[in-house]
Amino acid sequence: MISDGDFIRLSYTAKLEDGTIVDTTDEEVAKEHGIYNENARYGDIYIVVGKGHVLPGLEEDIKGKDVGYKGTVEIPPEKAFGEYNPDLKDTFSVNRFKERPEIGQRVRIGDRIGTVERIVGRRVIVDFNHPLAGKKIIFDYEIKEKLEKPEDKIKALFVIHTGIDVKDVKIEDGKAIVEVSSDVYLNQVFLIGRYRAVKDIFENTEVKEIEIVERFEREQELLKLGEEIKAEEEAEKEGESGEEEEQTEEKEE
Repeated sequence: MISDGDFIRLSYTAKLEDGTIVDTTDEEVAKEHGIYNENARYGDIYIVVGKGHVLPGLEEDIKGKDVGYKGTVEIPPEKAFGEYNPDLKDTFSVNRFKERPEIGQRVRIGDRIGTVERIVGRRVIVDFNHPLAGKKIIFDYEIKEKLEKPEDKIKALFVIHTGIDVKDVKIEDGKAIVEVSSDVYLNQVFLIGRYRAVKDIFENTEVKEIEIVERFEREQELLKLGEEIKAEEEAEKEGESGEEEEQTEEKEE
């Protein structure tokens, strides 16, 4: 039976009362319903129950269920994205934006993100409610697995906080050695999220020390090196071609 603190893997599809799909872990469903995001991670997700990794209403329904459960839950606005608040609208001068905004566009103003609702002359009205505020959300979900091994929990926490699958995790004498691919340090999300992952690892396992190790694989690195050299050579050729064209033009003059 699932309870607070459990690590679980699940899949879901969320929709509105009229059947409109608004979120899903299934890539094909996302493509079929026009909500596919090429930057999103699809597939089953991991959560730690009680940590707020999913909507409160969904988390409440998960508790008390068993692995393998498949079902549907209707979540009221107050346990989803909140009630709609008409006071969360502000008006701004169009000069506040680098480019003229469009109705329906999502914009960031300060530390808030909102939706352009109307444009009246040079005034822009922005709604800072969540796009799904005030709406009932219906979740079809399945609990796929409950994680027991600390190694699996560590892998899950890195996925939760960085969106990246680590290569391997080994635990020796209270020390967790986490192997990651060599290119993760170019990923800003990983650089920030790893600290949250480490914090949660200490809170949810008996691990006393964590070491993150880069793994370099011969074939991958040689392939990357070859691509870099090829790109540099092409750039040099383009530069030389440009110089030749300039010289030809000078002679014609």
